[in-house]
Amino acid sequence: MNSSVFRQPTAHLVSLATAVPDFGLAQDDVARRAGELFAPMVSDFGRLTPIYRNAEIEQRHSCVPIDWYVQRHSFGERNDLFLGNATDLLAEAAEKALAEAGIAAHEIDIVVTICSTGIATPSLDARLIGRLRLRSDVQRLPVFGLGCAGGVLGLSRAAAMAKARPQSNVLLLAVELCGLTFRAQDRSKSNIVATALFGDGAAAAVISSRSRHAGKPMLGAAGEHTWPNSLDVMGWDVGDDGLKVIFSGNIPDLVRNDLRPVVDRFFADHGILPEEIAGYLCHPGGAKVLDALEECFDLQHGAMRHAREVLREHGNMSSVTVLFVLAAAMADGVHGRQLLTALGPGFTAALQVIDLQ
Repeated sequence: MNSSVFRQPTAHLVSLATAVPDFGLAQDDVARRAGELFAPMVSDFGRLTPIYRNAEIEQRHSCVPIDWYVQRHSFGERNDLFLGNATDLLAEAAEKALAEAGIAAHEIDIVVTICSTGIATPSLDARLIGRLRLRSDVQRLPVFGLGCAGGVLGLSRAAAMAKARPQSNVLLLAVELCGLTFRAQDRSKSNIVATALFGDGAAAAVISSRSRHAGKPMLGAAGEHTWPNSLDVMGWDVGDDGLKVIFSGNIPDLVRNDLRPVVDRFFADHGILPEEIAGYLCHPGGAKVLDALEECFDLQHGAMRHAREVLREHGNMSSVTVLFVLAAAMADGVHGRQLLTALGPGFTAALQVIDLQ
């Protein structure tokens, strides 16, 4: 019997595209407006002001102008803004990804949608079927709650679905409008830190198991690890006026002390030698997290230049950010076997190997 019958299909990243909303937020302007808002009601706000400089962010993009942030808004108002802007950004990114792949929308068999910053029922992918002219029988998997880990886990889920259905095309969509979660009356340190970090953006990718894409980057081994008793490290609290961010201050220490054993075990489980990894493309949760990641992987300070560039130009866009990092690395001609990593609520590490051609 022909052994090829038992050969598992491979999943290839055929295209990857990004999109950002129209409003730009310069970090200096954000710091000034945050001072005007918080200094009168937060007694030690002056002690927190270095976060805007130390974040190593110069600008971000937002779906609303800066004046919006100093006003109070209901959950309903925030979510209405989310629905309209998220759908528009996903449509833009998806159209770019389809054009780059040379694939018509009706050739998409499965859509995987990642988002944690708004509520949509019908889901965002359902809202895009008519707009993108996807088939009426397209299979849809909307995923909520993965947070910053969603970009890597989304790639992994899309690749697994492409391999499970040979000769299929999967459209991965990711959008996060983190800025809409800011609450002007919230004096917590997490809310203030969020003003120095969060940005808005979207990404789309075509992942395919069709044999004609064999020359494209291949998505290999994938894994994840959720640490016990870590639900309070990262996530949302839900208030009457929206989603309230939860940040633990010890995330960099968790990276330094606990991530490397997880990665080493992942490599061992999949027969990968660390020296076979040509580079690390990581979600830049913040400058201190990037410092910790470089220490974790024994890299020189500043070695994760694509992650630092994305952080500087776009801030932390939750799940979307690592896809911007991957796009930047591919545009820069990076090749070889790369490890994508991201950390998200759970507290969870997401891992994905990709072989860049």
